[in-house]
Formats: sequence, C-alpha cells, structure tokens
Amino acid sequence: MAKSKAVAEYGDFQTPSGLARLVCALLAKIGLQPAGLLEPTCGLGNFLYAALDEFQSIRKAVGAEINPCYVDQAKATLRQRGGDSRLRLAEADFFVTDWKDILDELPEPILVLGNLPWVTNAHLGGLGSRNLPKKSNFQNHNGLDAITGKSNFDISEWMLIRLLEAMNGRQGVLAILCKSSVARKVLHHAWKNDIAARTSAVYRIDADLYFAAAVDAVLLVTHFEPGGRELTAKVYRDLEDDRPEGILGYEDGMLLADIAAYQGGKHLCREGAAGWRSGIKHDCSKVMELLREGPRYRNGLGELVELEDFHLYPMLKSSDLANGTPRRKNRYMIVPQRTVGEDTAAVQGRAPKTWTYLKAHGDLLAKRSSSIYRNRPAFSIFGVGDYTFAPWKVAISGFYKRLAFVVVGPVSGKAVVFDDTSYFLPCQTKEQAECAATLLNSPEARAFYNAFVFWDSKRPITADILRRLDLRQLAAELGSEEQFTACFGTHGDRRSCVVPSPQREFWT
Repeated sequence: MAKSKAVAEYGDFQTPSGLARLVCALLAKIGLQPAGLLEPTCGLGNFLYAALDEFQSIRKAVGAEINPCYVDQAKATLRQRGGDSRLRLAEADFFVTDWKDILDELPEPILVLGNLPWVTNAHLGGLGSRNLPKKSNFQNHNGLDAITGKSNFDISEWMLIRLLEAMNGRQGVLAILCKSSVARKVLHHAWKNDIAARTSAVYRIDADLYFAAAVDAVLLVTHFEPGGRELTAKVYRDLEDDRPEGILGYEDGMLLADIAAYQGGKHLCREGAAGWRSGIKHDCSKVMELLREGPRYRNGLGELVELEDFHLYPMLKSSDLANGTPRRKNRYMIVPQRTVGEDTAAVQGRAPKTWTYLKAHGDLLAKRSSSIYRNRPAFSIFGVGDYTFAPWKVAISGFYKRLAFVVVGPVSGKAVVFDDTSYFLPCQTKEQAECAATLLNSPEARAFYNAFVFWDSKRPITADILRRLDLRQLAAELGSEEQFTACFGTHGDRRSCVVPSPQREFWT
C-alpha cells in the first residue's frame, strides 16, 4: 500500500493512545515526577494528554506541531476534555524553533516526550521536501564518507541532538520513541560531547504492532542533571521488562554493544589492526553483474551477451557468504578499473566487446545517483585497488546476522571479487587465509566482536568493526603465534596482516 504524503514527507507515525499511556506508566514507575512538559512534535496530542493524565505534578506544558490540521484537532480534543490551563498548543517548525527558549518557560524537572519523524534526509531530498534542517555535515564525516551513504541520516537524529543540547545543564528527562539506530547515535553523541546525562535506558518496542513499520524501534529515556556523567545505558526487552537484557556503553572513544564483553577483550583491540576492505561499489548490478551461460553471459536486463574474459571476474554477493560456506552461482562482475579514478578508455583496446557493451548501457551507468561518480571516467567503480586482486581472501557478509568468516580462493586462476555489502581480508596464499580464518572463527574472536556489533542494525558488520581486532595478539593468546609468524612474517605491518600485490596477468 502506498504511503500517504504525510507519512512519506513527515515520517508521520502518530503514536497510538495505548502506547502513549504505556510509556507514561513506565516513566511513572521509574519515579519520574515532572513539573514541566514539552512535546516538540505533538501531532494529534496523544502523548500530551497521556502525560497530563498520568502526572498531576505537571504545572506547565507545551505542545508544538508543524501541521496546522493536527494543531486544530489537538485543540478540539483539548476542548472535549474540558480544557486544561496548564497546556499551550502552538504551530511551530522544529527546525527554526529555539528550543532552549521554550524550555526556559518550563519549571524543572522537565519531561521532553514524543515521537519524532521516522524518515531520512535522503528520502526527503528525493521527494523535494523542504521539511529539512539546514544542510551541514553535522556528523563530521570526512572525505568520501561525507558524500556517500554515511552522510545520510534520520531526521530524528538531528532533532534529538538539538533537544539533547537544549536539555544539557537542566534537570529532567528526555523520553523519545525512535529507531534503535538513532537512539545509539544520539547516546554516542551525548557521551562523546560530555552532555550532562546521568542515566539512560533503551526499551525495545514492537514497531510493527504499533506503527505497521518494519524497523527496530525503542523508547530512549535519558535523565539529565547538572554534572551528570554516566557512560552506559541499560537495554530492556520491552516496556514492561524489569531486568535489562544487556548494557551498551562508551569507552575508549567507542560506542559498545556490550560493555562487559569489551572490558574482557580490550587487550585484543587495536584500531586499524587488520587491512579489511569492502567489496566493489558500482551501483548498477543490471549491467555490471552477469551470470555465465555456456560461452556467453546474461545480465540483469535479461540480455545474453558475448564478452571477453579480460575484465570479467568471478564474484560472490553478500548472500553467497551468509551461511559460512561460499556458494558460487556462475556470477561474474565487470571490473573496468584496477584503481579508483583510472582512465577506462584502455578497455576499448583490451576488450572491444566489453567496451561496446558498456557504451550501449552508458545511459544506465550515467544515471547512477551517487555524487562519487561525478567527474569520473566513464563506467567508474569504487572499492577497487591492488587488494581486490589478491588471490586468496577471508570474507564475511556485512548484512547477515552471523559472524562467519570463509576462505575464498581463485577460480580458474582469477581472483574472486565481492559486492560492496561484503568485507574481506586480502591474502597472498591459501595458508595465510586459512590461518586468519581459524583465528577469526575462534570463540575468542566472536566474543571480541560481539562487544561492537549491534545485531539489529541494517548492516551490523562493518570494516570499521572488523579492523579493531589485532590478529597477531589473538594468535599469541591462543598459542598460535608460531604458525601466525610462519604465515605472515616476524615483524610485518601491525596495521595489516598482508600487503597484497596485484595480479599482473590481469593488465598484461
């Protein structure tokens, strides 16, 4: 079913009255007695009225909402309730409102309560919406990250950070429904930037039940008080759970999924300790990925084409790695460059059929939306370098919720490549790959990585996480240092297990 314009543009998932009352009952159970109340995106007012009913301690409340129709409906509900002199309803645009001034009007302790929009800036940009904050690289990404996927963010993340900053130094509680990933990013921001948060907790909610939304969602509850500084958050299974199922936290500049697991394995942590890479990014699978059928290849458009082997490499997708055993499906990828930015004109001389094929589908390749392809040679790809052509690799899927590392060797003398949702450690020999895989699949390695992996993330495993494990140190702990040294050398670069050299035959 198509989303309504309100849901699509405003991330508009109105909080059901039942859920609003459950949240307020939880806040009362943990001892909250607010004097001031703010709901910055109040919609129809379900949260506002649930809080006013639950907390007789509230002396003044403000409900703000950008949609004038919702403001009118919330006012109608207020009249039906017989009015309430404590409450002021106002039409307001979150992105231009000075929330510090609003909070100054309210007595402490203050409860900031609500359900912020569940939509990303990229989605709103695609709709041509103006319901966006002023453009800025507020997450401080550098270089390529700032113009690719990492610069996309949930609008609620930006909004929550503004509310965090407005509450800093005050007495009160922030209780917001949001995506799990947003809650973690906001906590990370608070802990990294010394926001005066005393305690925090995360309560899982069933977003499918309450909002018919297929996302992992939570209620984030953060207590503020001047001088507060607690760098952990308890995680609860649901709103009625009294015992936490885990504790996430912040230590050594890192956000941690399991603080206890990290403290048990932090001696194995070394930022950038191994040279993990992501697979090739091309953003045009219908053209660049093909299935071999006898001597020819079928692309994602259903076309059967004849191409030279020169720029074709056997490939595995993330799903092929998911079960811990690589599954080959006669899939190939066109790799027109050896390094990022290399001139692709040479493809015409090396492989004229491949060049003709790429030119014929140049319109699709030119339409790739990511700005990384602008002002680049025709048919450019990313995530390619000497490491791509290492003959042996240890690989893992980034999407699937399993720590399963597999050894992948060459096929018919050619290195196997991966899509950009996979990660791999390049190796020169089978012995290197098997040694590294044995270490990575050990219980000790799994316990280490579980300290960092948030399994409810869209892509739980990343190269940043994989690089944190010092394989040489792990080998020493497991009594395998002699074997590790035999494979990788006595000294070597501690930032990388291997320094692969390219397969020269590819370019000769």
